[in-house]
Amino acid sequence: MGKTLVEKILGIHLMEGECKKDEPIGIMIDQTLTQDATGTLAYLQFEAMGIDKVQTDLSVSYVDHNTLQTDNRNMDDHLYLQSVANKHGIYFSRPGNGICHQVHLERFAKPGHTLLGSDSHTPTAGGMCMIAIGAGGLDVACAMAGEPFHLKYPKVINVKLKGKLRPFVSAKDIILYILQLKSVKGGVGAIMEYSGEGVLTLSVPERATITNMGAELGATTSIFPSDGQTLDFLKRQGREQDYVALAADRDAVYDEVIEVDLGEIVPYAAMPHSPDNVKAVSELSNVKINQVAIGSCTNSSYRDLWIVGKILEGKVIAKNVSLVISPGSKQVLSMISRDGTLTRLIDAGARILECTCGPCIGMGQAPNSAGVTLRTFNRNFEGRSGTKDGQVYLVSPETAAVSALKGFLADPTEHLDRIDNFVFPDEFRIDDRMIIPPSPTPENVQVIRGPGIKPLPEMLPPPSDLSAKVVIKVGDNITTDHIMPAGAKVLPFRSDIPKISEFVFSSIDPDFHNKAKAAGSGVIIGGENYGQGSSREHAAIAPKYLGIKAVIAKSFARIHKANLINFGILPLTFADPADYEFVKDNDEVTIKNLHEAIGKTEFMANIGGRDVPMRLDISERDRELLLAGGTLAFIKRKFAK
Repeated sequence: MGKTLVEKILGIHLMEGECKKDEPIGIMIDQTLTQDATGTLAYLQFEAMGIDKVQTDLSVSYVDHNTLQTDNRNMDDHLYLQSVANKHGIYFSRPGNGICHQVHLERFAKPGHTLLGSDSHTPTAGGMCMIAIGAGGLDVACAMAGEPFHLKYPKVINVKLKGKLRPFVSAKDIILYILQLKSVKGGVGAIMEYSGEGVLTLSVPERATITNMGAELGATTSIFPSDGQTLDFLKRQGREQDYVALAADRDAVYDEVIEVDLGEIVPYAAMPHSPDNVKAVSELSNVKINQVAIGSCTNSSYRDLWIVGKILEGKVIAKNVSLVISPGSKQVLSMISRDGTLTRLIDAGARILECTCGPCIGMGQAPNSAGVTLRTFNRNFEGRSGTKDGQVYLVSPETAAVSALKGFLADPTEHLDRIDNFVFPDEFRIDDRMIIPPSPTPENVQVIRGPGIKPLPEMLPPPSDLSAKVVIKVGDNITTDHIMPAGAKVLPFRSDIPKISEFVFSSIDPDFHNKAKAAGSGVIIGGENYGQGSSREHAAIAPKYLGIKAVIAKSFARIHKANLINFGILPLTFADPADYEFVKDNDEVTIKNLHEAIGKTEFMANIGGRDVPMRLDISERDRELLLAGGTLAFIKRKFAK
């Protein structure tokens, strides 16, 4: 029996366990990436391990999230990140060099290698045939220390592409169609592996758009084969030596197969407030818009912006529309400034932003009250744009550009006759001077710590018995944006856990912080898919600081569940989901002989006077982490030995 592409790469990198479905494994990590919203905490954790130099083949620290400098905090963090990278063998991508996923795809991604990133959209590099996984910063810190990354061996879903996209339909429409088909939970516990003759029609940037938004399926990651398109892209990046051909065997067996005819894909839009709330744009053409934002790690490549420039050429955006554009990297910005694309965008009325995440994480460019904004981004969770009642639609660059001209949500296949066919230039503009290599004399480097960079809270083992109060009860699909908001107001405090904890659940219950502090020992009750979205571990460590001992939910998103374990919070599920209905705010939660319970998969908790069966579906290693008080305590003890 042949092997899937996933089986081949995971098999080579296996350090612990066996390649059997749902069994715990540990894999070697070749590369890591961090960004500045999560990286500061990750490097504080790495420093706490007492290791002089990263043990990976390559680790890169990017600054792309928090570049809005309204006070000292963001720049203080940037200086810390640059100096700690310099000292510990890490490359540093300076502010302005670009969004981590776009730059990594251009300059560092290698077929057949593994990448762990402290950002949920790390799977972008799957477009370059990497096993690229998003994780919490502590998991990335452990990988930099040479530890394996632990996960359950995933099932593999084969997405078989046939045919070819019609004009003005793009890769974004493919992944929106798959989200409509599978939902935000459809990829949980799985890797999406793409194959078929349709794959050959998609360039690496187009593939990366699809793998990027595979995160919204809840998938562990997504991956494309390494083929002629891969070689072509690497040649243009001056990295031909990194190429290796990789594909699944012809007789590979998958857990599930989905067939997609690219010729039948139409322009789609994900409506508020979920990436899987998808309809054909042709069904939504009466939606008047206020704002269009093009960019983010999903759709800010040279290919995307060139096409937008051609659609806008010689025209001006509608008078009711504000258009903002975020190039994905300095390379992209440099290239569009030389070929006339940038002039076309500016002449049409576009406002050009930095090469950063920007509006995607609520860092500026919030829409007007109740405003309709079309975005080529990957998430449209409620309030993420910075405007609580903002109506965010996710669309392709083609749909965004045409709609900006029309003033309403418009299907590009109905409003465009033709534009020039896109062809990559023979060479991409390569200039890596904004990527700083680590110091050859790290012993002489002094790490710079601004006043806002606080030491990590102490992580203690769990008590012998748990007695806590339900502080909040929430519904299904609660995102990490609900738990720990992003945006210009909150993210500058990311290295100050006591301060950032004041914002936990602020969009749902502004008094949560005070209630949790008053309770002293608290429990959160959640519905299905609790913790979907970003990898930000602040959504675990800040509740931990407030005394949260457990989250009891119907089910968890993968990364957030791992982050809860990393910081010693019990991720419990209801053995019978119907018991969720009986739990109320302020109910007392009691678990006797907690240490013994952590060693079991099933045990009993008492909630509000009722005995409620619990499940703790985790690996034996995870049980050790919880008993130690979390991963950092466990690793420090291991290295001390």
